[in-house]
Amino acid sequence: MKIICIGRNYREHARELSNPVPEDPIFFFKPDTSILRRNRPFVYPDFSRDIHYETEIVVKVCRNGKNIGASQAGTYYESIGVGIDFTARDLQQKAKEKGLPWALAKGFDQAAALSPFLPKAILPRVNDLNFHLDLNGNTVQRGCTADMIFSIDELISYLSKFMTLRKGDLLFTGTPAGIGPVRKGDLLEAFIEDRRMLWCEVK
Repeated sequence: MKIICIGRNYREHARELSNPVPEDPIFFFKPDTSILRRNRPFVYPDFSRDIHYETEIVVKVCRNGKNIGASQAGTYYESIGVGIDFTARDLQQKAKEKGLPWALAKGFDQAAALSPFLPKAILPRVNDLNFHLDLNGNTVQRGCTADMIFSIDELISYLSKFMTLRKGDLLFTGTPAGIGPVRKGDLLEAFIEDRRMLWCEVK
């Protein structure tokens, strides 16, 4: 199973980090050991002092595919969830300054909190799906898939040019603006539309 994550897929998020808006999808990977399921607590790691939340719509690939056309991409996923891409921002910044990969900043244990998945057939329009994150009861991030630079279908088609997508692969589709730090004692709650999908206490 691969966990493929898309970077800078919302213009306002790219701007808040002073990054250029990409011309093609930017992607990176998380290992399967980074998954945090069943609303278990996120344990703040001792190697970072600046962990940030990044809330994202997640799709699960339902069948194998290679060189998938955009018009067929929608048949390669049947369920949608929400996730939190935890990022060690201080480790990421150090790596960027040295021109080095920043896999450690994204791929540590528990760095991919993941909700259960819903059949996309019961959800509103996939390309106009609202989601948000509450931090201690206050909404800090709001996103809509309509605002993605690259749609879910475009992402699947693009990625499949370079690698075979397999059943069970997960695609984190990018985070909107509003990212920020977490601290011990925080409660994070992620929603698709008005349905609470994921909650996570920081310990």
